[in-house]
Amino acid sequence: MAPRNRPAPGLPTRKQILDFIQNSPTPAGKREISREFGLKGNENIQLKALLKDMAEEGLIDGKRTAFHKMGGLPKVTVLRIVDIDEGEAIAVPDSWQPEDATPPPRIRLIEKGRGSALRKGDRVLSRTEETPGGGWRAYPMKKLELRSEQVLGVVEIDGVGKPWLAPVDKRIRNSSPISDLGGAEKGELVLAEPTGRSLRAAMKVTQVLGEPLAPRAFSLIAIHKHGIPFAFQTETLEEAQRAARTALSPDHREDLRHLPIVAIDPSDARDHDDAIWALPDGEGGFDALVAIADVSFYVRPGGALDREARKRGNSVYFPDRVVPMLPEVLSADVCSLRGGEDRAAMACHMKIDAGGKVTGFRFTRALVRIAEVIAYEEAQARIDGTATAPGEVGPDVLPNLWACWKALAAARAARDPLELELPERRVKLDEHGRITEIALRERLDAHRVVEDFMIAANVAAAKALEAKVAPVVYRLHEPPSREKLVALKDYLATFGKSLALGQVITPGLFNRMLKDVADEGEKALIMEAVLRSQTQAYYGPRNEGHFGLALGSYAHFTSPIRRYADLLVHRALVDAYQLEQPRPHGDIPPTTGLAERDRDDLSRISDAISQAERRAMEAERETIDRYVAAWLSARVGEVFQTRITGVQKFGFFATIVSLGGDGLVPVSTLGDERFAYDEKAQVLEGENSGTRYAVGQFLPLRLAEANPLTGALKFELPEGSGRIEPRGAPVALKKKGKHLVGQRGRPKNIRHQGRGKR
Repeated sequence: MAPRNRPAPGLPTRKQILDFIQNSPTPAGKREISREFGLKGNENIQLKALLKDMAEEGLIDGKRTAFHKMGGLPKVTVLRIVDIDEGEAIAVPDSWQPEDATPPPRIRLIEKGRGSALRKGDRVLSRTEETPGGGWRAYPMKKLELRSEQVLGVVEIDGVGKPWLAPVDKRIRNSSPISDLGGAEKGELVLAEPTGRSLRAAMKVTQVLGEPLAPRAFSLIAIHKHGIPFAFQTETLEEAQRAARTALSPDHREDLRHLPIVAIDPSDARDHDDAIWALPDGEGGFDALVAIADVSFYVRPGGALDREARKRGNSVYFPDRVVPMLPEVLSADVCSLRGGEDRAAMACHMKIDAGGKVTGFRFTRALVRIAEVIAYEEAQARIDGTATAPGEVGPDVLPNLWACWKALAAARAARDPLELELPERRVKLDEHGRITEIALRERLDAHRVVEDFMIAANVAAAKALEAKVAPVVYRLHEPPSREKLVALKDYLATFGKSLALGQVITPGLFNRMLKDVADEGEKALIMEAVLRSQTQAYYGPRNEGHFGLALGSYAHFTSPIRRYADLLVHRALVDAYQLEQPRPHGDIPPTTGLAERDRDDLSRISDAISQAERRAMEAERETIDRYVAAWLSARVGEVFQTRITGVQKFGFFATIVSLGGDGLVPVSTLGDERFAYDEKAQVLEGENSGTRYAVGQFLPLRLAEANPLTGALKFELPEGSGRIEPRGAPVALKKKGKHLVGQRGRPKNIRHQGRGKR
């Protein structure tokens, strides 16, 4: 068979092989393909691997003697995840080359266990089958190595002019060579994909995102890395506009506009979910009200708005932007409980006795007019008598709230929920997006007031639904697992303290344990260990209680603008208590209760929104880390007071006490002696000196590296001679006059202290 249109020497592309097989007048096997393209020696080995890949991907059949081009959807093929729908992965064939322009089929993957373990962009070898209705489903066989998954990174140019991709994920230590810049320039933030199966494969730039250290770029990095939906489709925005025009009437609503209800929120909040009011009942107790935005009135099940909110699961809050669950016309305007404007609300009325126990509750749909929106700091100042102005509400409104809260706080103390000090970092930016301050957020009584009112309403919502045997999306926090408790028991034994595993484990047990520790350093150690022993909270339809809050029934009801779980609880209340509103005119979906699919099975959507919550938490935490690293990058070499937060055999992690920035101290920098790692005690101990490094320990450390792109910090001992090894290849960031740090005594220019720059 004579060669036809032989390409340039080298391994042929997939398309060239497919074209040859398709047009060959005789059966084409590996030998014929090799002869056609003039392959020799090592190229034939590479061809064998390529043909195996193509067979796995469903492009050709698996026969070695004579391949042929596959048609339709193979029984075993490689799928690419394009969406996660209510916890289930939706995929398309990774390679789809039909004879006509038929779009690829969307295939639902059937996985074992709760929710999907796959993420958007994953490639999975799967077994496919047609469904009775004519569609497709697939069963994953194995997740394939990185190939077409997008990688976020910065373009670097080394000393000989070769381009490299420096990943922004701090878990990836090494840079990768770039084979195709796609128009990107040195120092730009890009999305790229590997060009082969190897983990060291060259990268091809697929999208240029711009300057990585420009103001507001760090949240963009997190959005792309975690696949967070951030752009609304036209259909969704149009439905939001129609919903916003839905007439609001006092008919079929309880009119509460006469009550001086106040919303107490962060000073920079744009969406106001909740507002509160309380009045002494003359018998030592209180009549209390928690008014929550009636999002279910505007976001109806089955519409484009609802589908998008389900996919997002929650709003994501970054220092420089919010990625809202709902379009801005709803989240920041029509649904938001803004001061002085009539708003639709779901009202939770509560009777609270002198001991803080909720003795009765009822839910209504209401019309409210918020008397005033007050910042936490301002509300606290008015109670403390340090405010510069009296405010818009009467002098008794806030004192009544505080008096009711003290009763709720007494009941909370009697319940004895888990009390752990968890400082929250706060990044403040100026109008240009530059950092002006990073500090730990102050915890005020005003925060506790709102928190305890919200907890009371959340409990009332769960119990109200249980009373009607209605579906409930519970907020669940299970007790620590036996494995975690055994690890905690072993750790406490190193302090001479015991934990009897035969007793009932309660939050109060941990509280008493911490209260009995007089030494602050030791208390920090034990608190860190107790925190590590806790499970992660999640959503689900079967009640497991809330261990941390010491509550038997708990649901999220108070934030439907930013959490889909709360919207589901509102819809369930609408059904259970006949709170349906008259049907609006036009094409707005008519009902405001639960959709049939949710009423029949809440497990799927509960799993999906739990995963979305974890995704948001990780993205928010990583973005804060990047801002902290940017803030500290001009202070490399300074010594900070830190606290050890984790110990491993390769070193220990420490966080700056005043900022919360977390970084690694490699064991190689601790000196020449060997350090033994005690896993049970979470301690590194020098074999000669006996020097110990343990979780919770306070010590001064020198900042050795701060990488704003990854959020990674590294520390070293102030007196140590160890050296922090630079990560990857040299970085040369493109400078465009963009600054991340503003005034207040800090240098404005961010000096990158990463790879090769110390």
